[in-house]
Formats: sequence, structure tokens, C-alpha cells
Amino acid sequence: MFSVNVPLPSHVSRLATSLHADLMSFDSRRERQTLVLKRFEADTTSGYSKQTSTDISLPVLREQLRPILTSTATPNQIELSVTGIDFFENPPGGTAPVVYLVVESQSLMTLHTQLCKSFDTIRDLEGSNYIPHITLARGGDIADATQFIEYQSIDPITWTVSSLHIWDSRYRENAATISLSAR
Repeated sequence: MFSVNVPLPSHVSRLATSLHADLMSFDSRRERQTLVLKRFEADTTSGYSKQTSTDISLPVLREQLRPILTSTATPNQIELSVTGIDFFENPPGGTAPVVYLVVESQSLMTLHTQLCKSFDTIRDLEGSNYIPHITLARGGDIADATQFIEYQSIDPITWTVSSLHIWDSRYRENAATISLSAR
């Protein structure tokens, strides 16, 4: 499975690290934070994308993404902000609750919508259900999640990105970087 991820600045990583000790009551804590913009799974009914089969390769995906990410409808840079902490009580997959950093960005939402028009969406997770977030921890009690978000406050962090990464989950690495500006 591939995904398009937003690079995170060191400020966000430091924030997540500073919260790590307070998340010990949860079943798992993320050591490495990510912000997923769009996933491409082989098990969707019509394949990775509306144009290709389930046997998509990285070069094919990269070439399909490039015109979307560099179109005139896409900003050359995306401004994002981490504005708070919240949790999903009933996530579409995996253990609950999911405690996360809230990410706000209108340009990110616009780009997600454009990608969903060109590629299949993951049901209950993308399209109108997409909530940009950075997972901190999951599993455990709702009461712990409620208490955590009530007693934690953070200073907002704003940053700008001009490129995105393609993550390859098979190898657990960034497999490519795509600039948001046409060259």
C-alpha cells in the first residue's frame, strides 16, 4: 500500500515526544508521527485508482499524482496548523480510542478532495469522512482519552510544505517526493 503523506516539521515531532509520557495508559503510542493525505490500497473494489489496476507500481502512481499535485488548482505551498488535541471514539479501523493532534488546513482539504476525484477513496476514512490528524496513541479507555484532552493544552504550530512524500508501507519508507510546483 502507498500513501501520500505531508512532511512534518521538527516542532511537531518535539510536541508529540513531549506528550509521550502522558500517554502511557493507552495500548500503543506512536513513536513516529505521520500526516496522511491520501491512501492507495490494493483491496478496493476497482483497484488503486480509477485509471489503473491493483498492480500499480511506484513509477505509475508518481506519474498519475504529478499532474494533480502541480495543477493550477493546487497551491504551490500548503499551510497547515496543529491547533489542539482530540480523539476518535469510534475510528473506522483498529483499536479505539485514537488520540491525535488536530490539523487544520483548507488547502490540504482541497487537495484531498482533488485526489479523491482521481483515485478511489477508502470507505469511511477518506472523502467527506477525511479528518486530517496526527495519531499519538490508540487503544485503552475512553475516560483516559477524555481526561487527556481536557488537561492537555498546546500552543498552535503552523508550517508550510511545498512537497509531499509517497510512503511505501511494504518497506516502511518514503519512496518518492513530489513537488507541488510545476517544473
